[in-house]
Amino acid sequence: MEDWKTWRQQQRKRIIADRQAAAETLRREWSQTISDILRQSFPDLRKMKIGLYWPFRSEYDPREAAKHFWESGATLALPEVVEKHQPLCFREWWPDAPMKPGAYDIPVPAGTHCIQPEALIVPMVGFDQKGFRLGYGSGYFDRTLAVYPVQPLTIGVAFELQRLENVHPRLHDIAMQYVVTEAGVFQSEQSL
Repeated sequence: MEDWKTWRQQQRKRIIADRQAAAETLRREWSQTISDILRQSFPDLRKMKIGLYWPFRSEYDPREAAKHFWESGATLALPEVVEKHQPLCFREWWPDAPMKPGAYDIPVPAGTHCIQPEALIVPMVGFDQKGFRLGYGSGYFDRTLAVYPVQPLTIGVAFELQRLENVHPRLHDIAMQYVVTEAGVFQSEQSL
């Protein structure tokens, strides 16, 4: 692919527009299904340190699943962009934790300490069958995974309308081990 940057920008724009154009009731239904699948398919998350994210631009909303895992004993954390082009800091979070505006005006926990997650629930703008994700283009999740000495369980989450035939990954892109959509859970080809 000659101009992969342009292709990725076009795909991001198209997928985000498609996701935002989907009826809110449909997105809520899909989110509920994904949350149910996460609870049923990954019971070990109940006892792990889980990094997740605050939903942005009509993404799957992981907060219901997060509350379930937290009530079952998990430690939760949300990412904070501490410095541009640096790994994310996953700050401990719980429902009703004090929050402050972070990068891109996405809420982050106020004043909690950073932890290294044992599992990551990762948002995806787009994804392919190999588990590669198309993100927003800043590389924060890949950069963060690249510095962890012990790799966490990685679970990418998205709606089926975000599926691509091929993300055309770059050398620095790190595939998710699992992908969960409203259609089910898929083990990526990279983790087999």
